[in-house]
Amino acid sequence: MRSLLRQSLVILGLALLPAGGEALYLRDKISWHSRVAESDMVSVDLARNWGASVIWVDARPDAEFERDHVPGAILLNEDRWNELLPQFLQQQWSPEKKIVVYCSSQSCNLAGDVARRLREEAKLPNEIRVLKGGWEEWLSTRK
Repeated sequence: MRSLLRQSLVILGLALLPAGGEALYLRDKISWHSRVAESDMVSVDLARNWGASVIWVDARPDAEFERDHVPGAILLNEDRWNELLPQFLQQQWSPEKKIVVYCSSQSCNLAGDVARRLREEAKLPNEIRVLKGGWEEWLSTRK
């Protein structure tokens, strides 16, 4: 019985090996598609042009925010949503301002998740956009 089990595990391991190798090979070949609609995104340049009429929301983890962030941005992430949302609503939120949410890169989904929660759970009437390219794009265009 032990021999049969061992043979089954070896066959299973060999069967998974080529698939794992192909998955690693194909990982860089598969195009990524954002869950955020293009109409809900904003470019760095346009968001910068909005100037003081924007509230920048950083959806990245605390440690990344503490290292660096968009000047004037506030931290509002999924990990501490229940703690940070009331602070945001009391101290930073203003109904006449646009909200731009960003996370680390274009392929990061944190910004889209926070933007969705601001619309659906917090029921904010503001124009809420996700920064196209995220923090990486901000850094590459920093002036």
